Amino acid sequence: MKIRLLAGLLVLGLAAGCGGAKVEDTPTSAASPPATGASGGGTVKIAINPWVGYEASANVVAHLLKNELGYTVELPEIKEQLAWEGFETGDVDVIIENWGHPDLKKKFIEEKKVAQEAGSTGNKGVIGWYIPKWMADEHPGITDYKNLNKYAHLFRTSESGGKGQLLFGDPSYVSNEDALIKNLKLDLKVVTGGSEAALIKAAQQAQEQKKPLLFYFWDPHWLFSKTELVRVNLPAYTEGCDADPKKVACDYAEMDLDKIVSTKFAQSGGKAYELVKNFSWTNEDQNAVADDMTNNGMTGEQAAKKWIEANPAKWQAWIPK
Repeated sequence: MKIRLLAGLLVLGLAAGCGGAKVEDTPTSAASPPATGASGGGTVKIAINPWVGYEASANVVAHLLKNELGYTVELPEIKEQLAWEGFETGDVDVIIENWGHPDLKKKFIEEKKVAQEAGSTGNKGVIGWYIPKWMADEHPGITDYKNLNKYAHLFRTSESGGKGQLLFGDPSYVSNEDALIKNLKLDLKVVTGGSEAALIKAAQQAQEQKKPLLFYFWDPHWLFSKTELVRVNLPAYTEGCDADPKKVACDYAEMDLDKIVSTKFAQSGGKAYELVKNFSWTNEDQNAVADDMTNNGMTGEQAAKKWIEANPAKWQAWIPK
């Protein structure tokens, strides 16, 4: 995404995060006929958070729910934090890729008890600050945060008010950027690009046209296989260094991304819940589907179908017996 959102962590999904062939396309509900009953033919609502890696996971799970287990699947587009509220209202059964959010886990899992963890996605999520590789080649030392002020003038834009620009994505992505800039005394200003697509376009142009760029991004993401990027080294993450959002002065932690489901779905979702709980794949798996959705003209359903046909041994292990 992106803690993710993105991740008040690195995502940075979320942020890192964004369904169809393009990040901005609108996912649609499954076309299978409505049915009743929580197991074997009910409706499953999987929230779609705004980054294409999330959409890739959601589309694969949705395809299997529909075609292997006979469920109807709805894929409503909902920002990260709002999706958690859907557990309480009944609008959301599943968040298929969660980037941390300890505050939301405390509120909705521990206190309200309307949600539950449903295991790891298998994806390792990392949020960070990146620059195009040519900048690292031309300016030795620029990848050390201690030297960023020396190069801040390179990142100035009409929107950054005389400071260096740190380009951010969707405003819904949780981030530590403002605190990091303040606490590390960096001559930077966060400028919101507005979306995952805006970050991708800026990164591609920065590399192709040799334009200076410092931006927030996350892995897993297909972009790393298409564009050479280098991560800026912030002070190393240590346990608890991000506990106080206002005092954060460390890099994001690598996250084991997980799935969150409504308590009601966990209790009565039958085989649909079992499939969601069993779902686990790699960063490479997700990137392959996301790449097809973004760069190869495929809808989310088409990309999911392609991956499923090529990897039967992986997904068959997720299907409840």
